[in-house]
Amino acid sequence: EKTVPIPEKLNEWAPRPPPEFVRDVMGSSAGAGSGEFHVYRHLRRREYQRQDFMDAMAEKQRLDEEFQKKLERNKMIAEEQTAKRRRKRQKLKEKKLQAKKNKLEQKKQEKEPGQSQEQGSSEDDEEDSKEEEEEKEDDAEEPSFVMGR
Repeated sequence: EKTVPIPEKLNEWAPRPPPEFVRDVMGSSAGAGSGEFHVYRHLRRREYQRQDFMDAMAEKQRLDEEFQKKLERNKMIAEEQTAKRRRKRQKLKEKKLQAKKNKLEQKKQEKEPGQSQEQGSSEDDEEDSKEEEEEKEDDAEEPSFVMGR
């Protein structure tokens, strides 16, 4: 019955920007008071934090770019392997089809030497159309991704 509050994602911490105008600047002719050291120390600490944050963000960006390049390289390798395997499968299919055609032609020549070529062409056309449909389905294959290379 009670609603459960779901906390929102916390934003990433970012340092305050450096001040545009610094008030309370110590003069060079007189010595600093006892409280000025603490003000200086806090300003210095904030500036170091800001520089460390900028360095960390630059490093994170560099790592992200390297990761994206690695993904692209792996994708290209996977596509090349897929294309190579597709060519190999196609070559085997063509070889089997040619062997099948040769076998049919030999059988027809043995049975009827005069009429074999007229009937063989119509059967070959039907087989070619079936093979083309199978090839279209084969081309839709998605490349596999290779991770870790």
